Amino acid sequence: MSTGTSTPSTTLREASAFQRELEVERILKAFKLNPYDILDIDESSKPEGIKRRYRQLSLFIHPDKTPHARAPDAFDLLKKAESELSDTAKREALDATIAEARLQLLRSHGFSTSTQDDDPKLRGLVPSFKVQLRAKVKDLLIDEEVRRRKAIKMNLANEGLEARKKEEEVATRKRKAEEDKTWEESRETRVDSWRSFNNTAKKKKKTKAQILG
Repeated sequence: MSTGTSTPSTTLREASAFQRELEVERILKAFKLNPYDILDIDESSKPEGIKRRYRQLSLFIHPDKTPHARAPDAFDLLKKAESELSDTAKREALDATIAEARLQLLRSHGFSTSTQDDDPKLRGLVPSFKVQLRAKVKDLLIDEEVRRRKAIKMNLANEGLEARKKEEEVATRKRKAEEDKTWEESRETRVDSWRSFNNTAKKKKKTKAQILG
């Protein structure tokens, strides 16, 4: 007879499913411009560590194993984050931004830029130095993204202007060619008109001379 209580295996499955959904929510809420945040991994991680972390998370929240409706979105974010950190140029650029954020934060507190993370002065900060650094990194990455989008927009606008100029030049050349063609085709008509005019003028002059004579 059933007692209505869950078996240990059922409880474990339910807990695992709940944890998977929590992880999906964490990934979706992570700052999208910082792949370290998405993978929830330290900036000092080695390439193999990043790949290992990606494999763990991608298997853990795989859409086939997670009932969360947005598990596919979280899965795609993980893949994009791993891809960006595997790209040497992109990772170096990101690390440079993080380093700049750290320097700015240290200066804002009046600390030496050589101050280490385990320095007692940093431990006493509220919010913690790590939290403040994450916020500063976020600000800098947002600024960079805004500048990048503005540059793209400006480039597209310039490309559009150049395209319009080229279209106008083509239209002008086409119009000139058509005008030249029309002018050339009407040459005989103009010549005939001129001849007719000259003949008429000569006849009038001859007739006038006869009357006067």
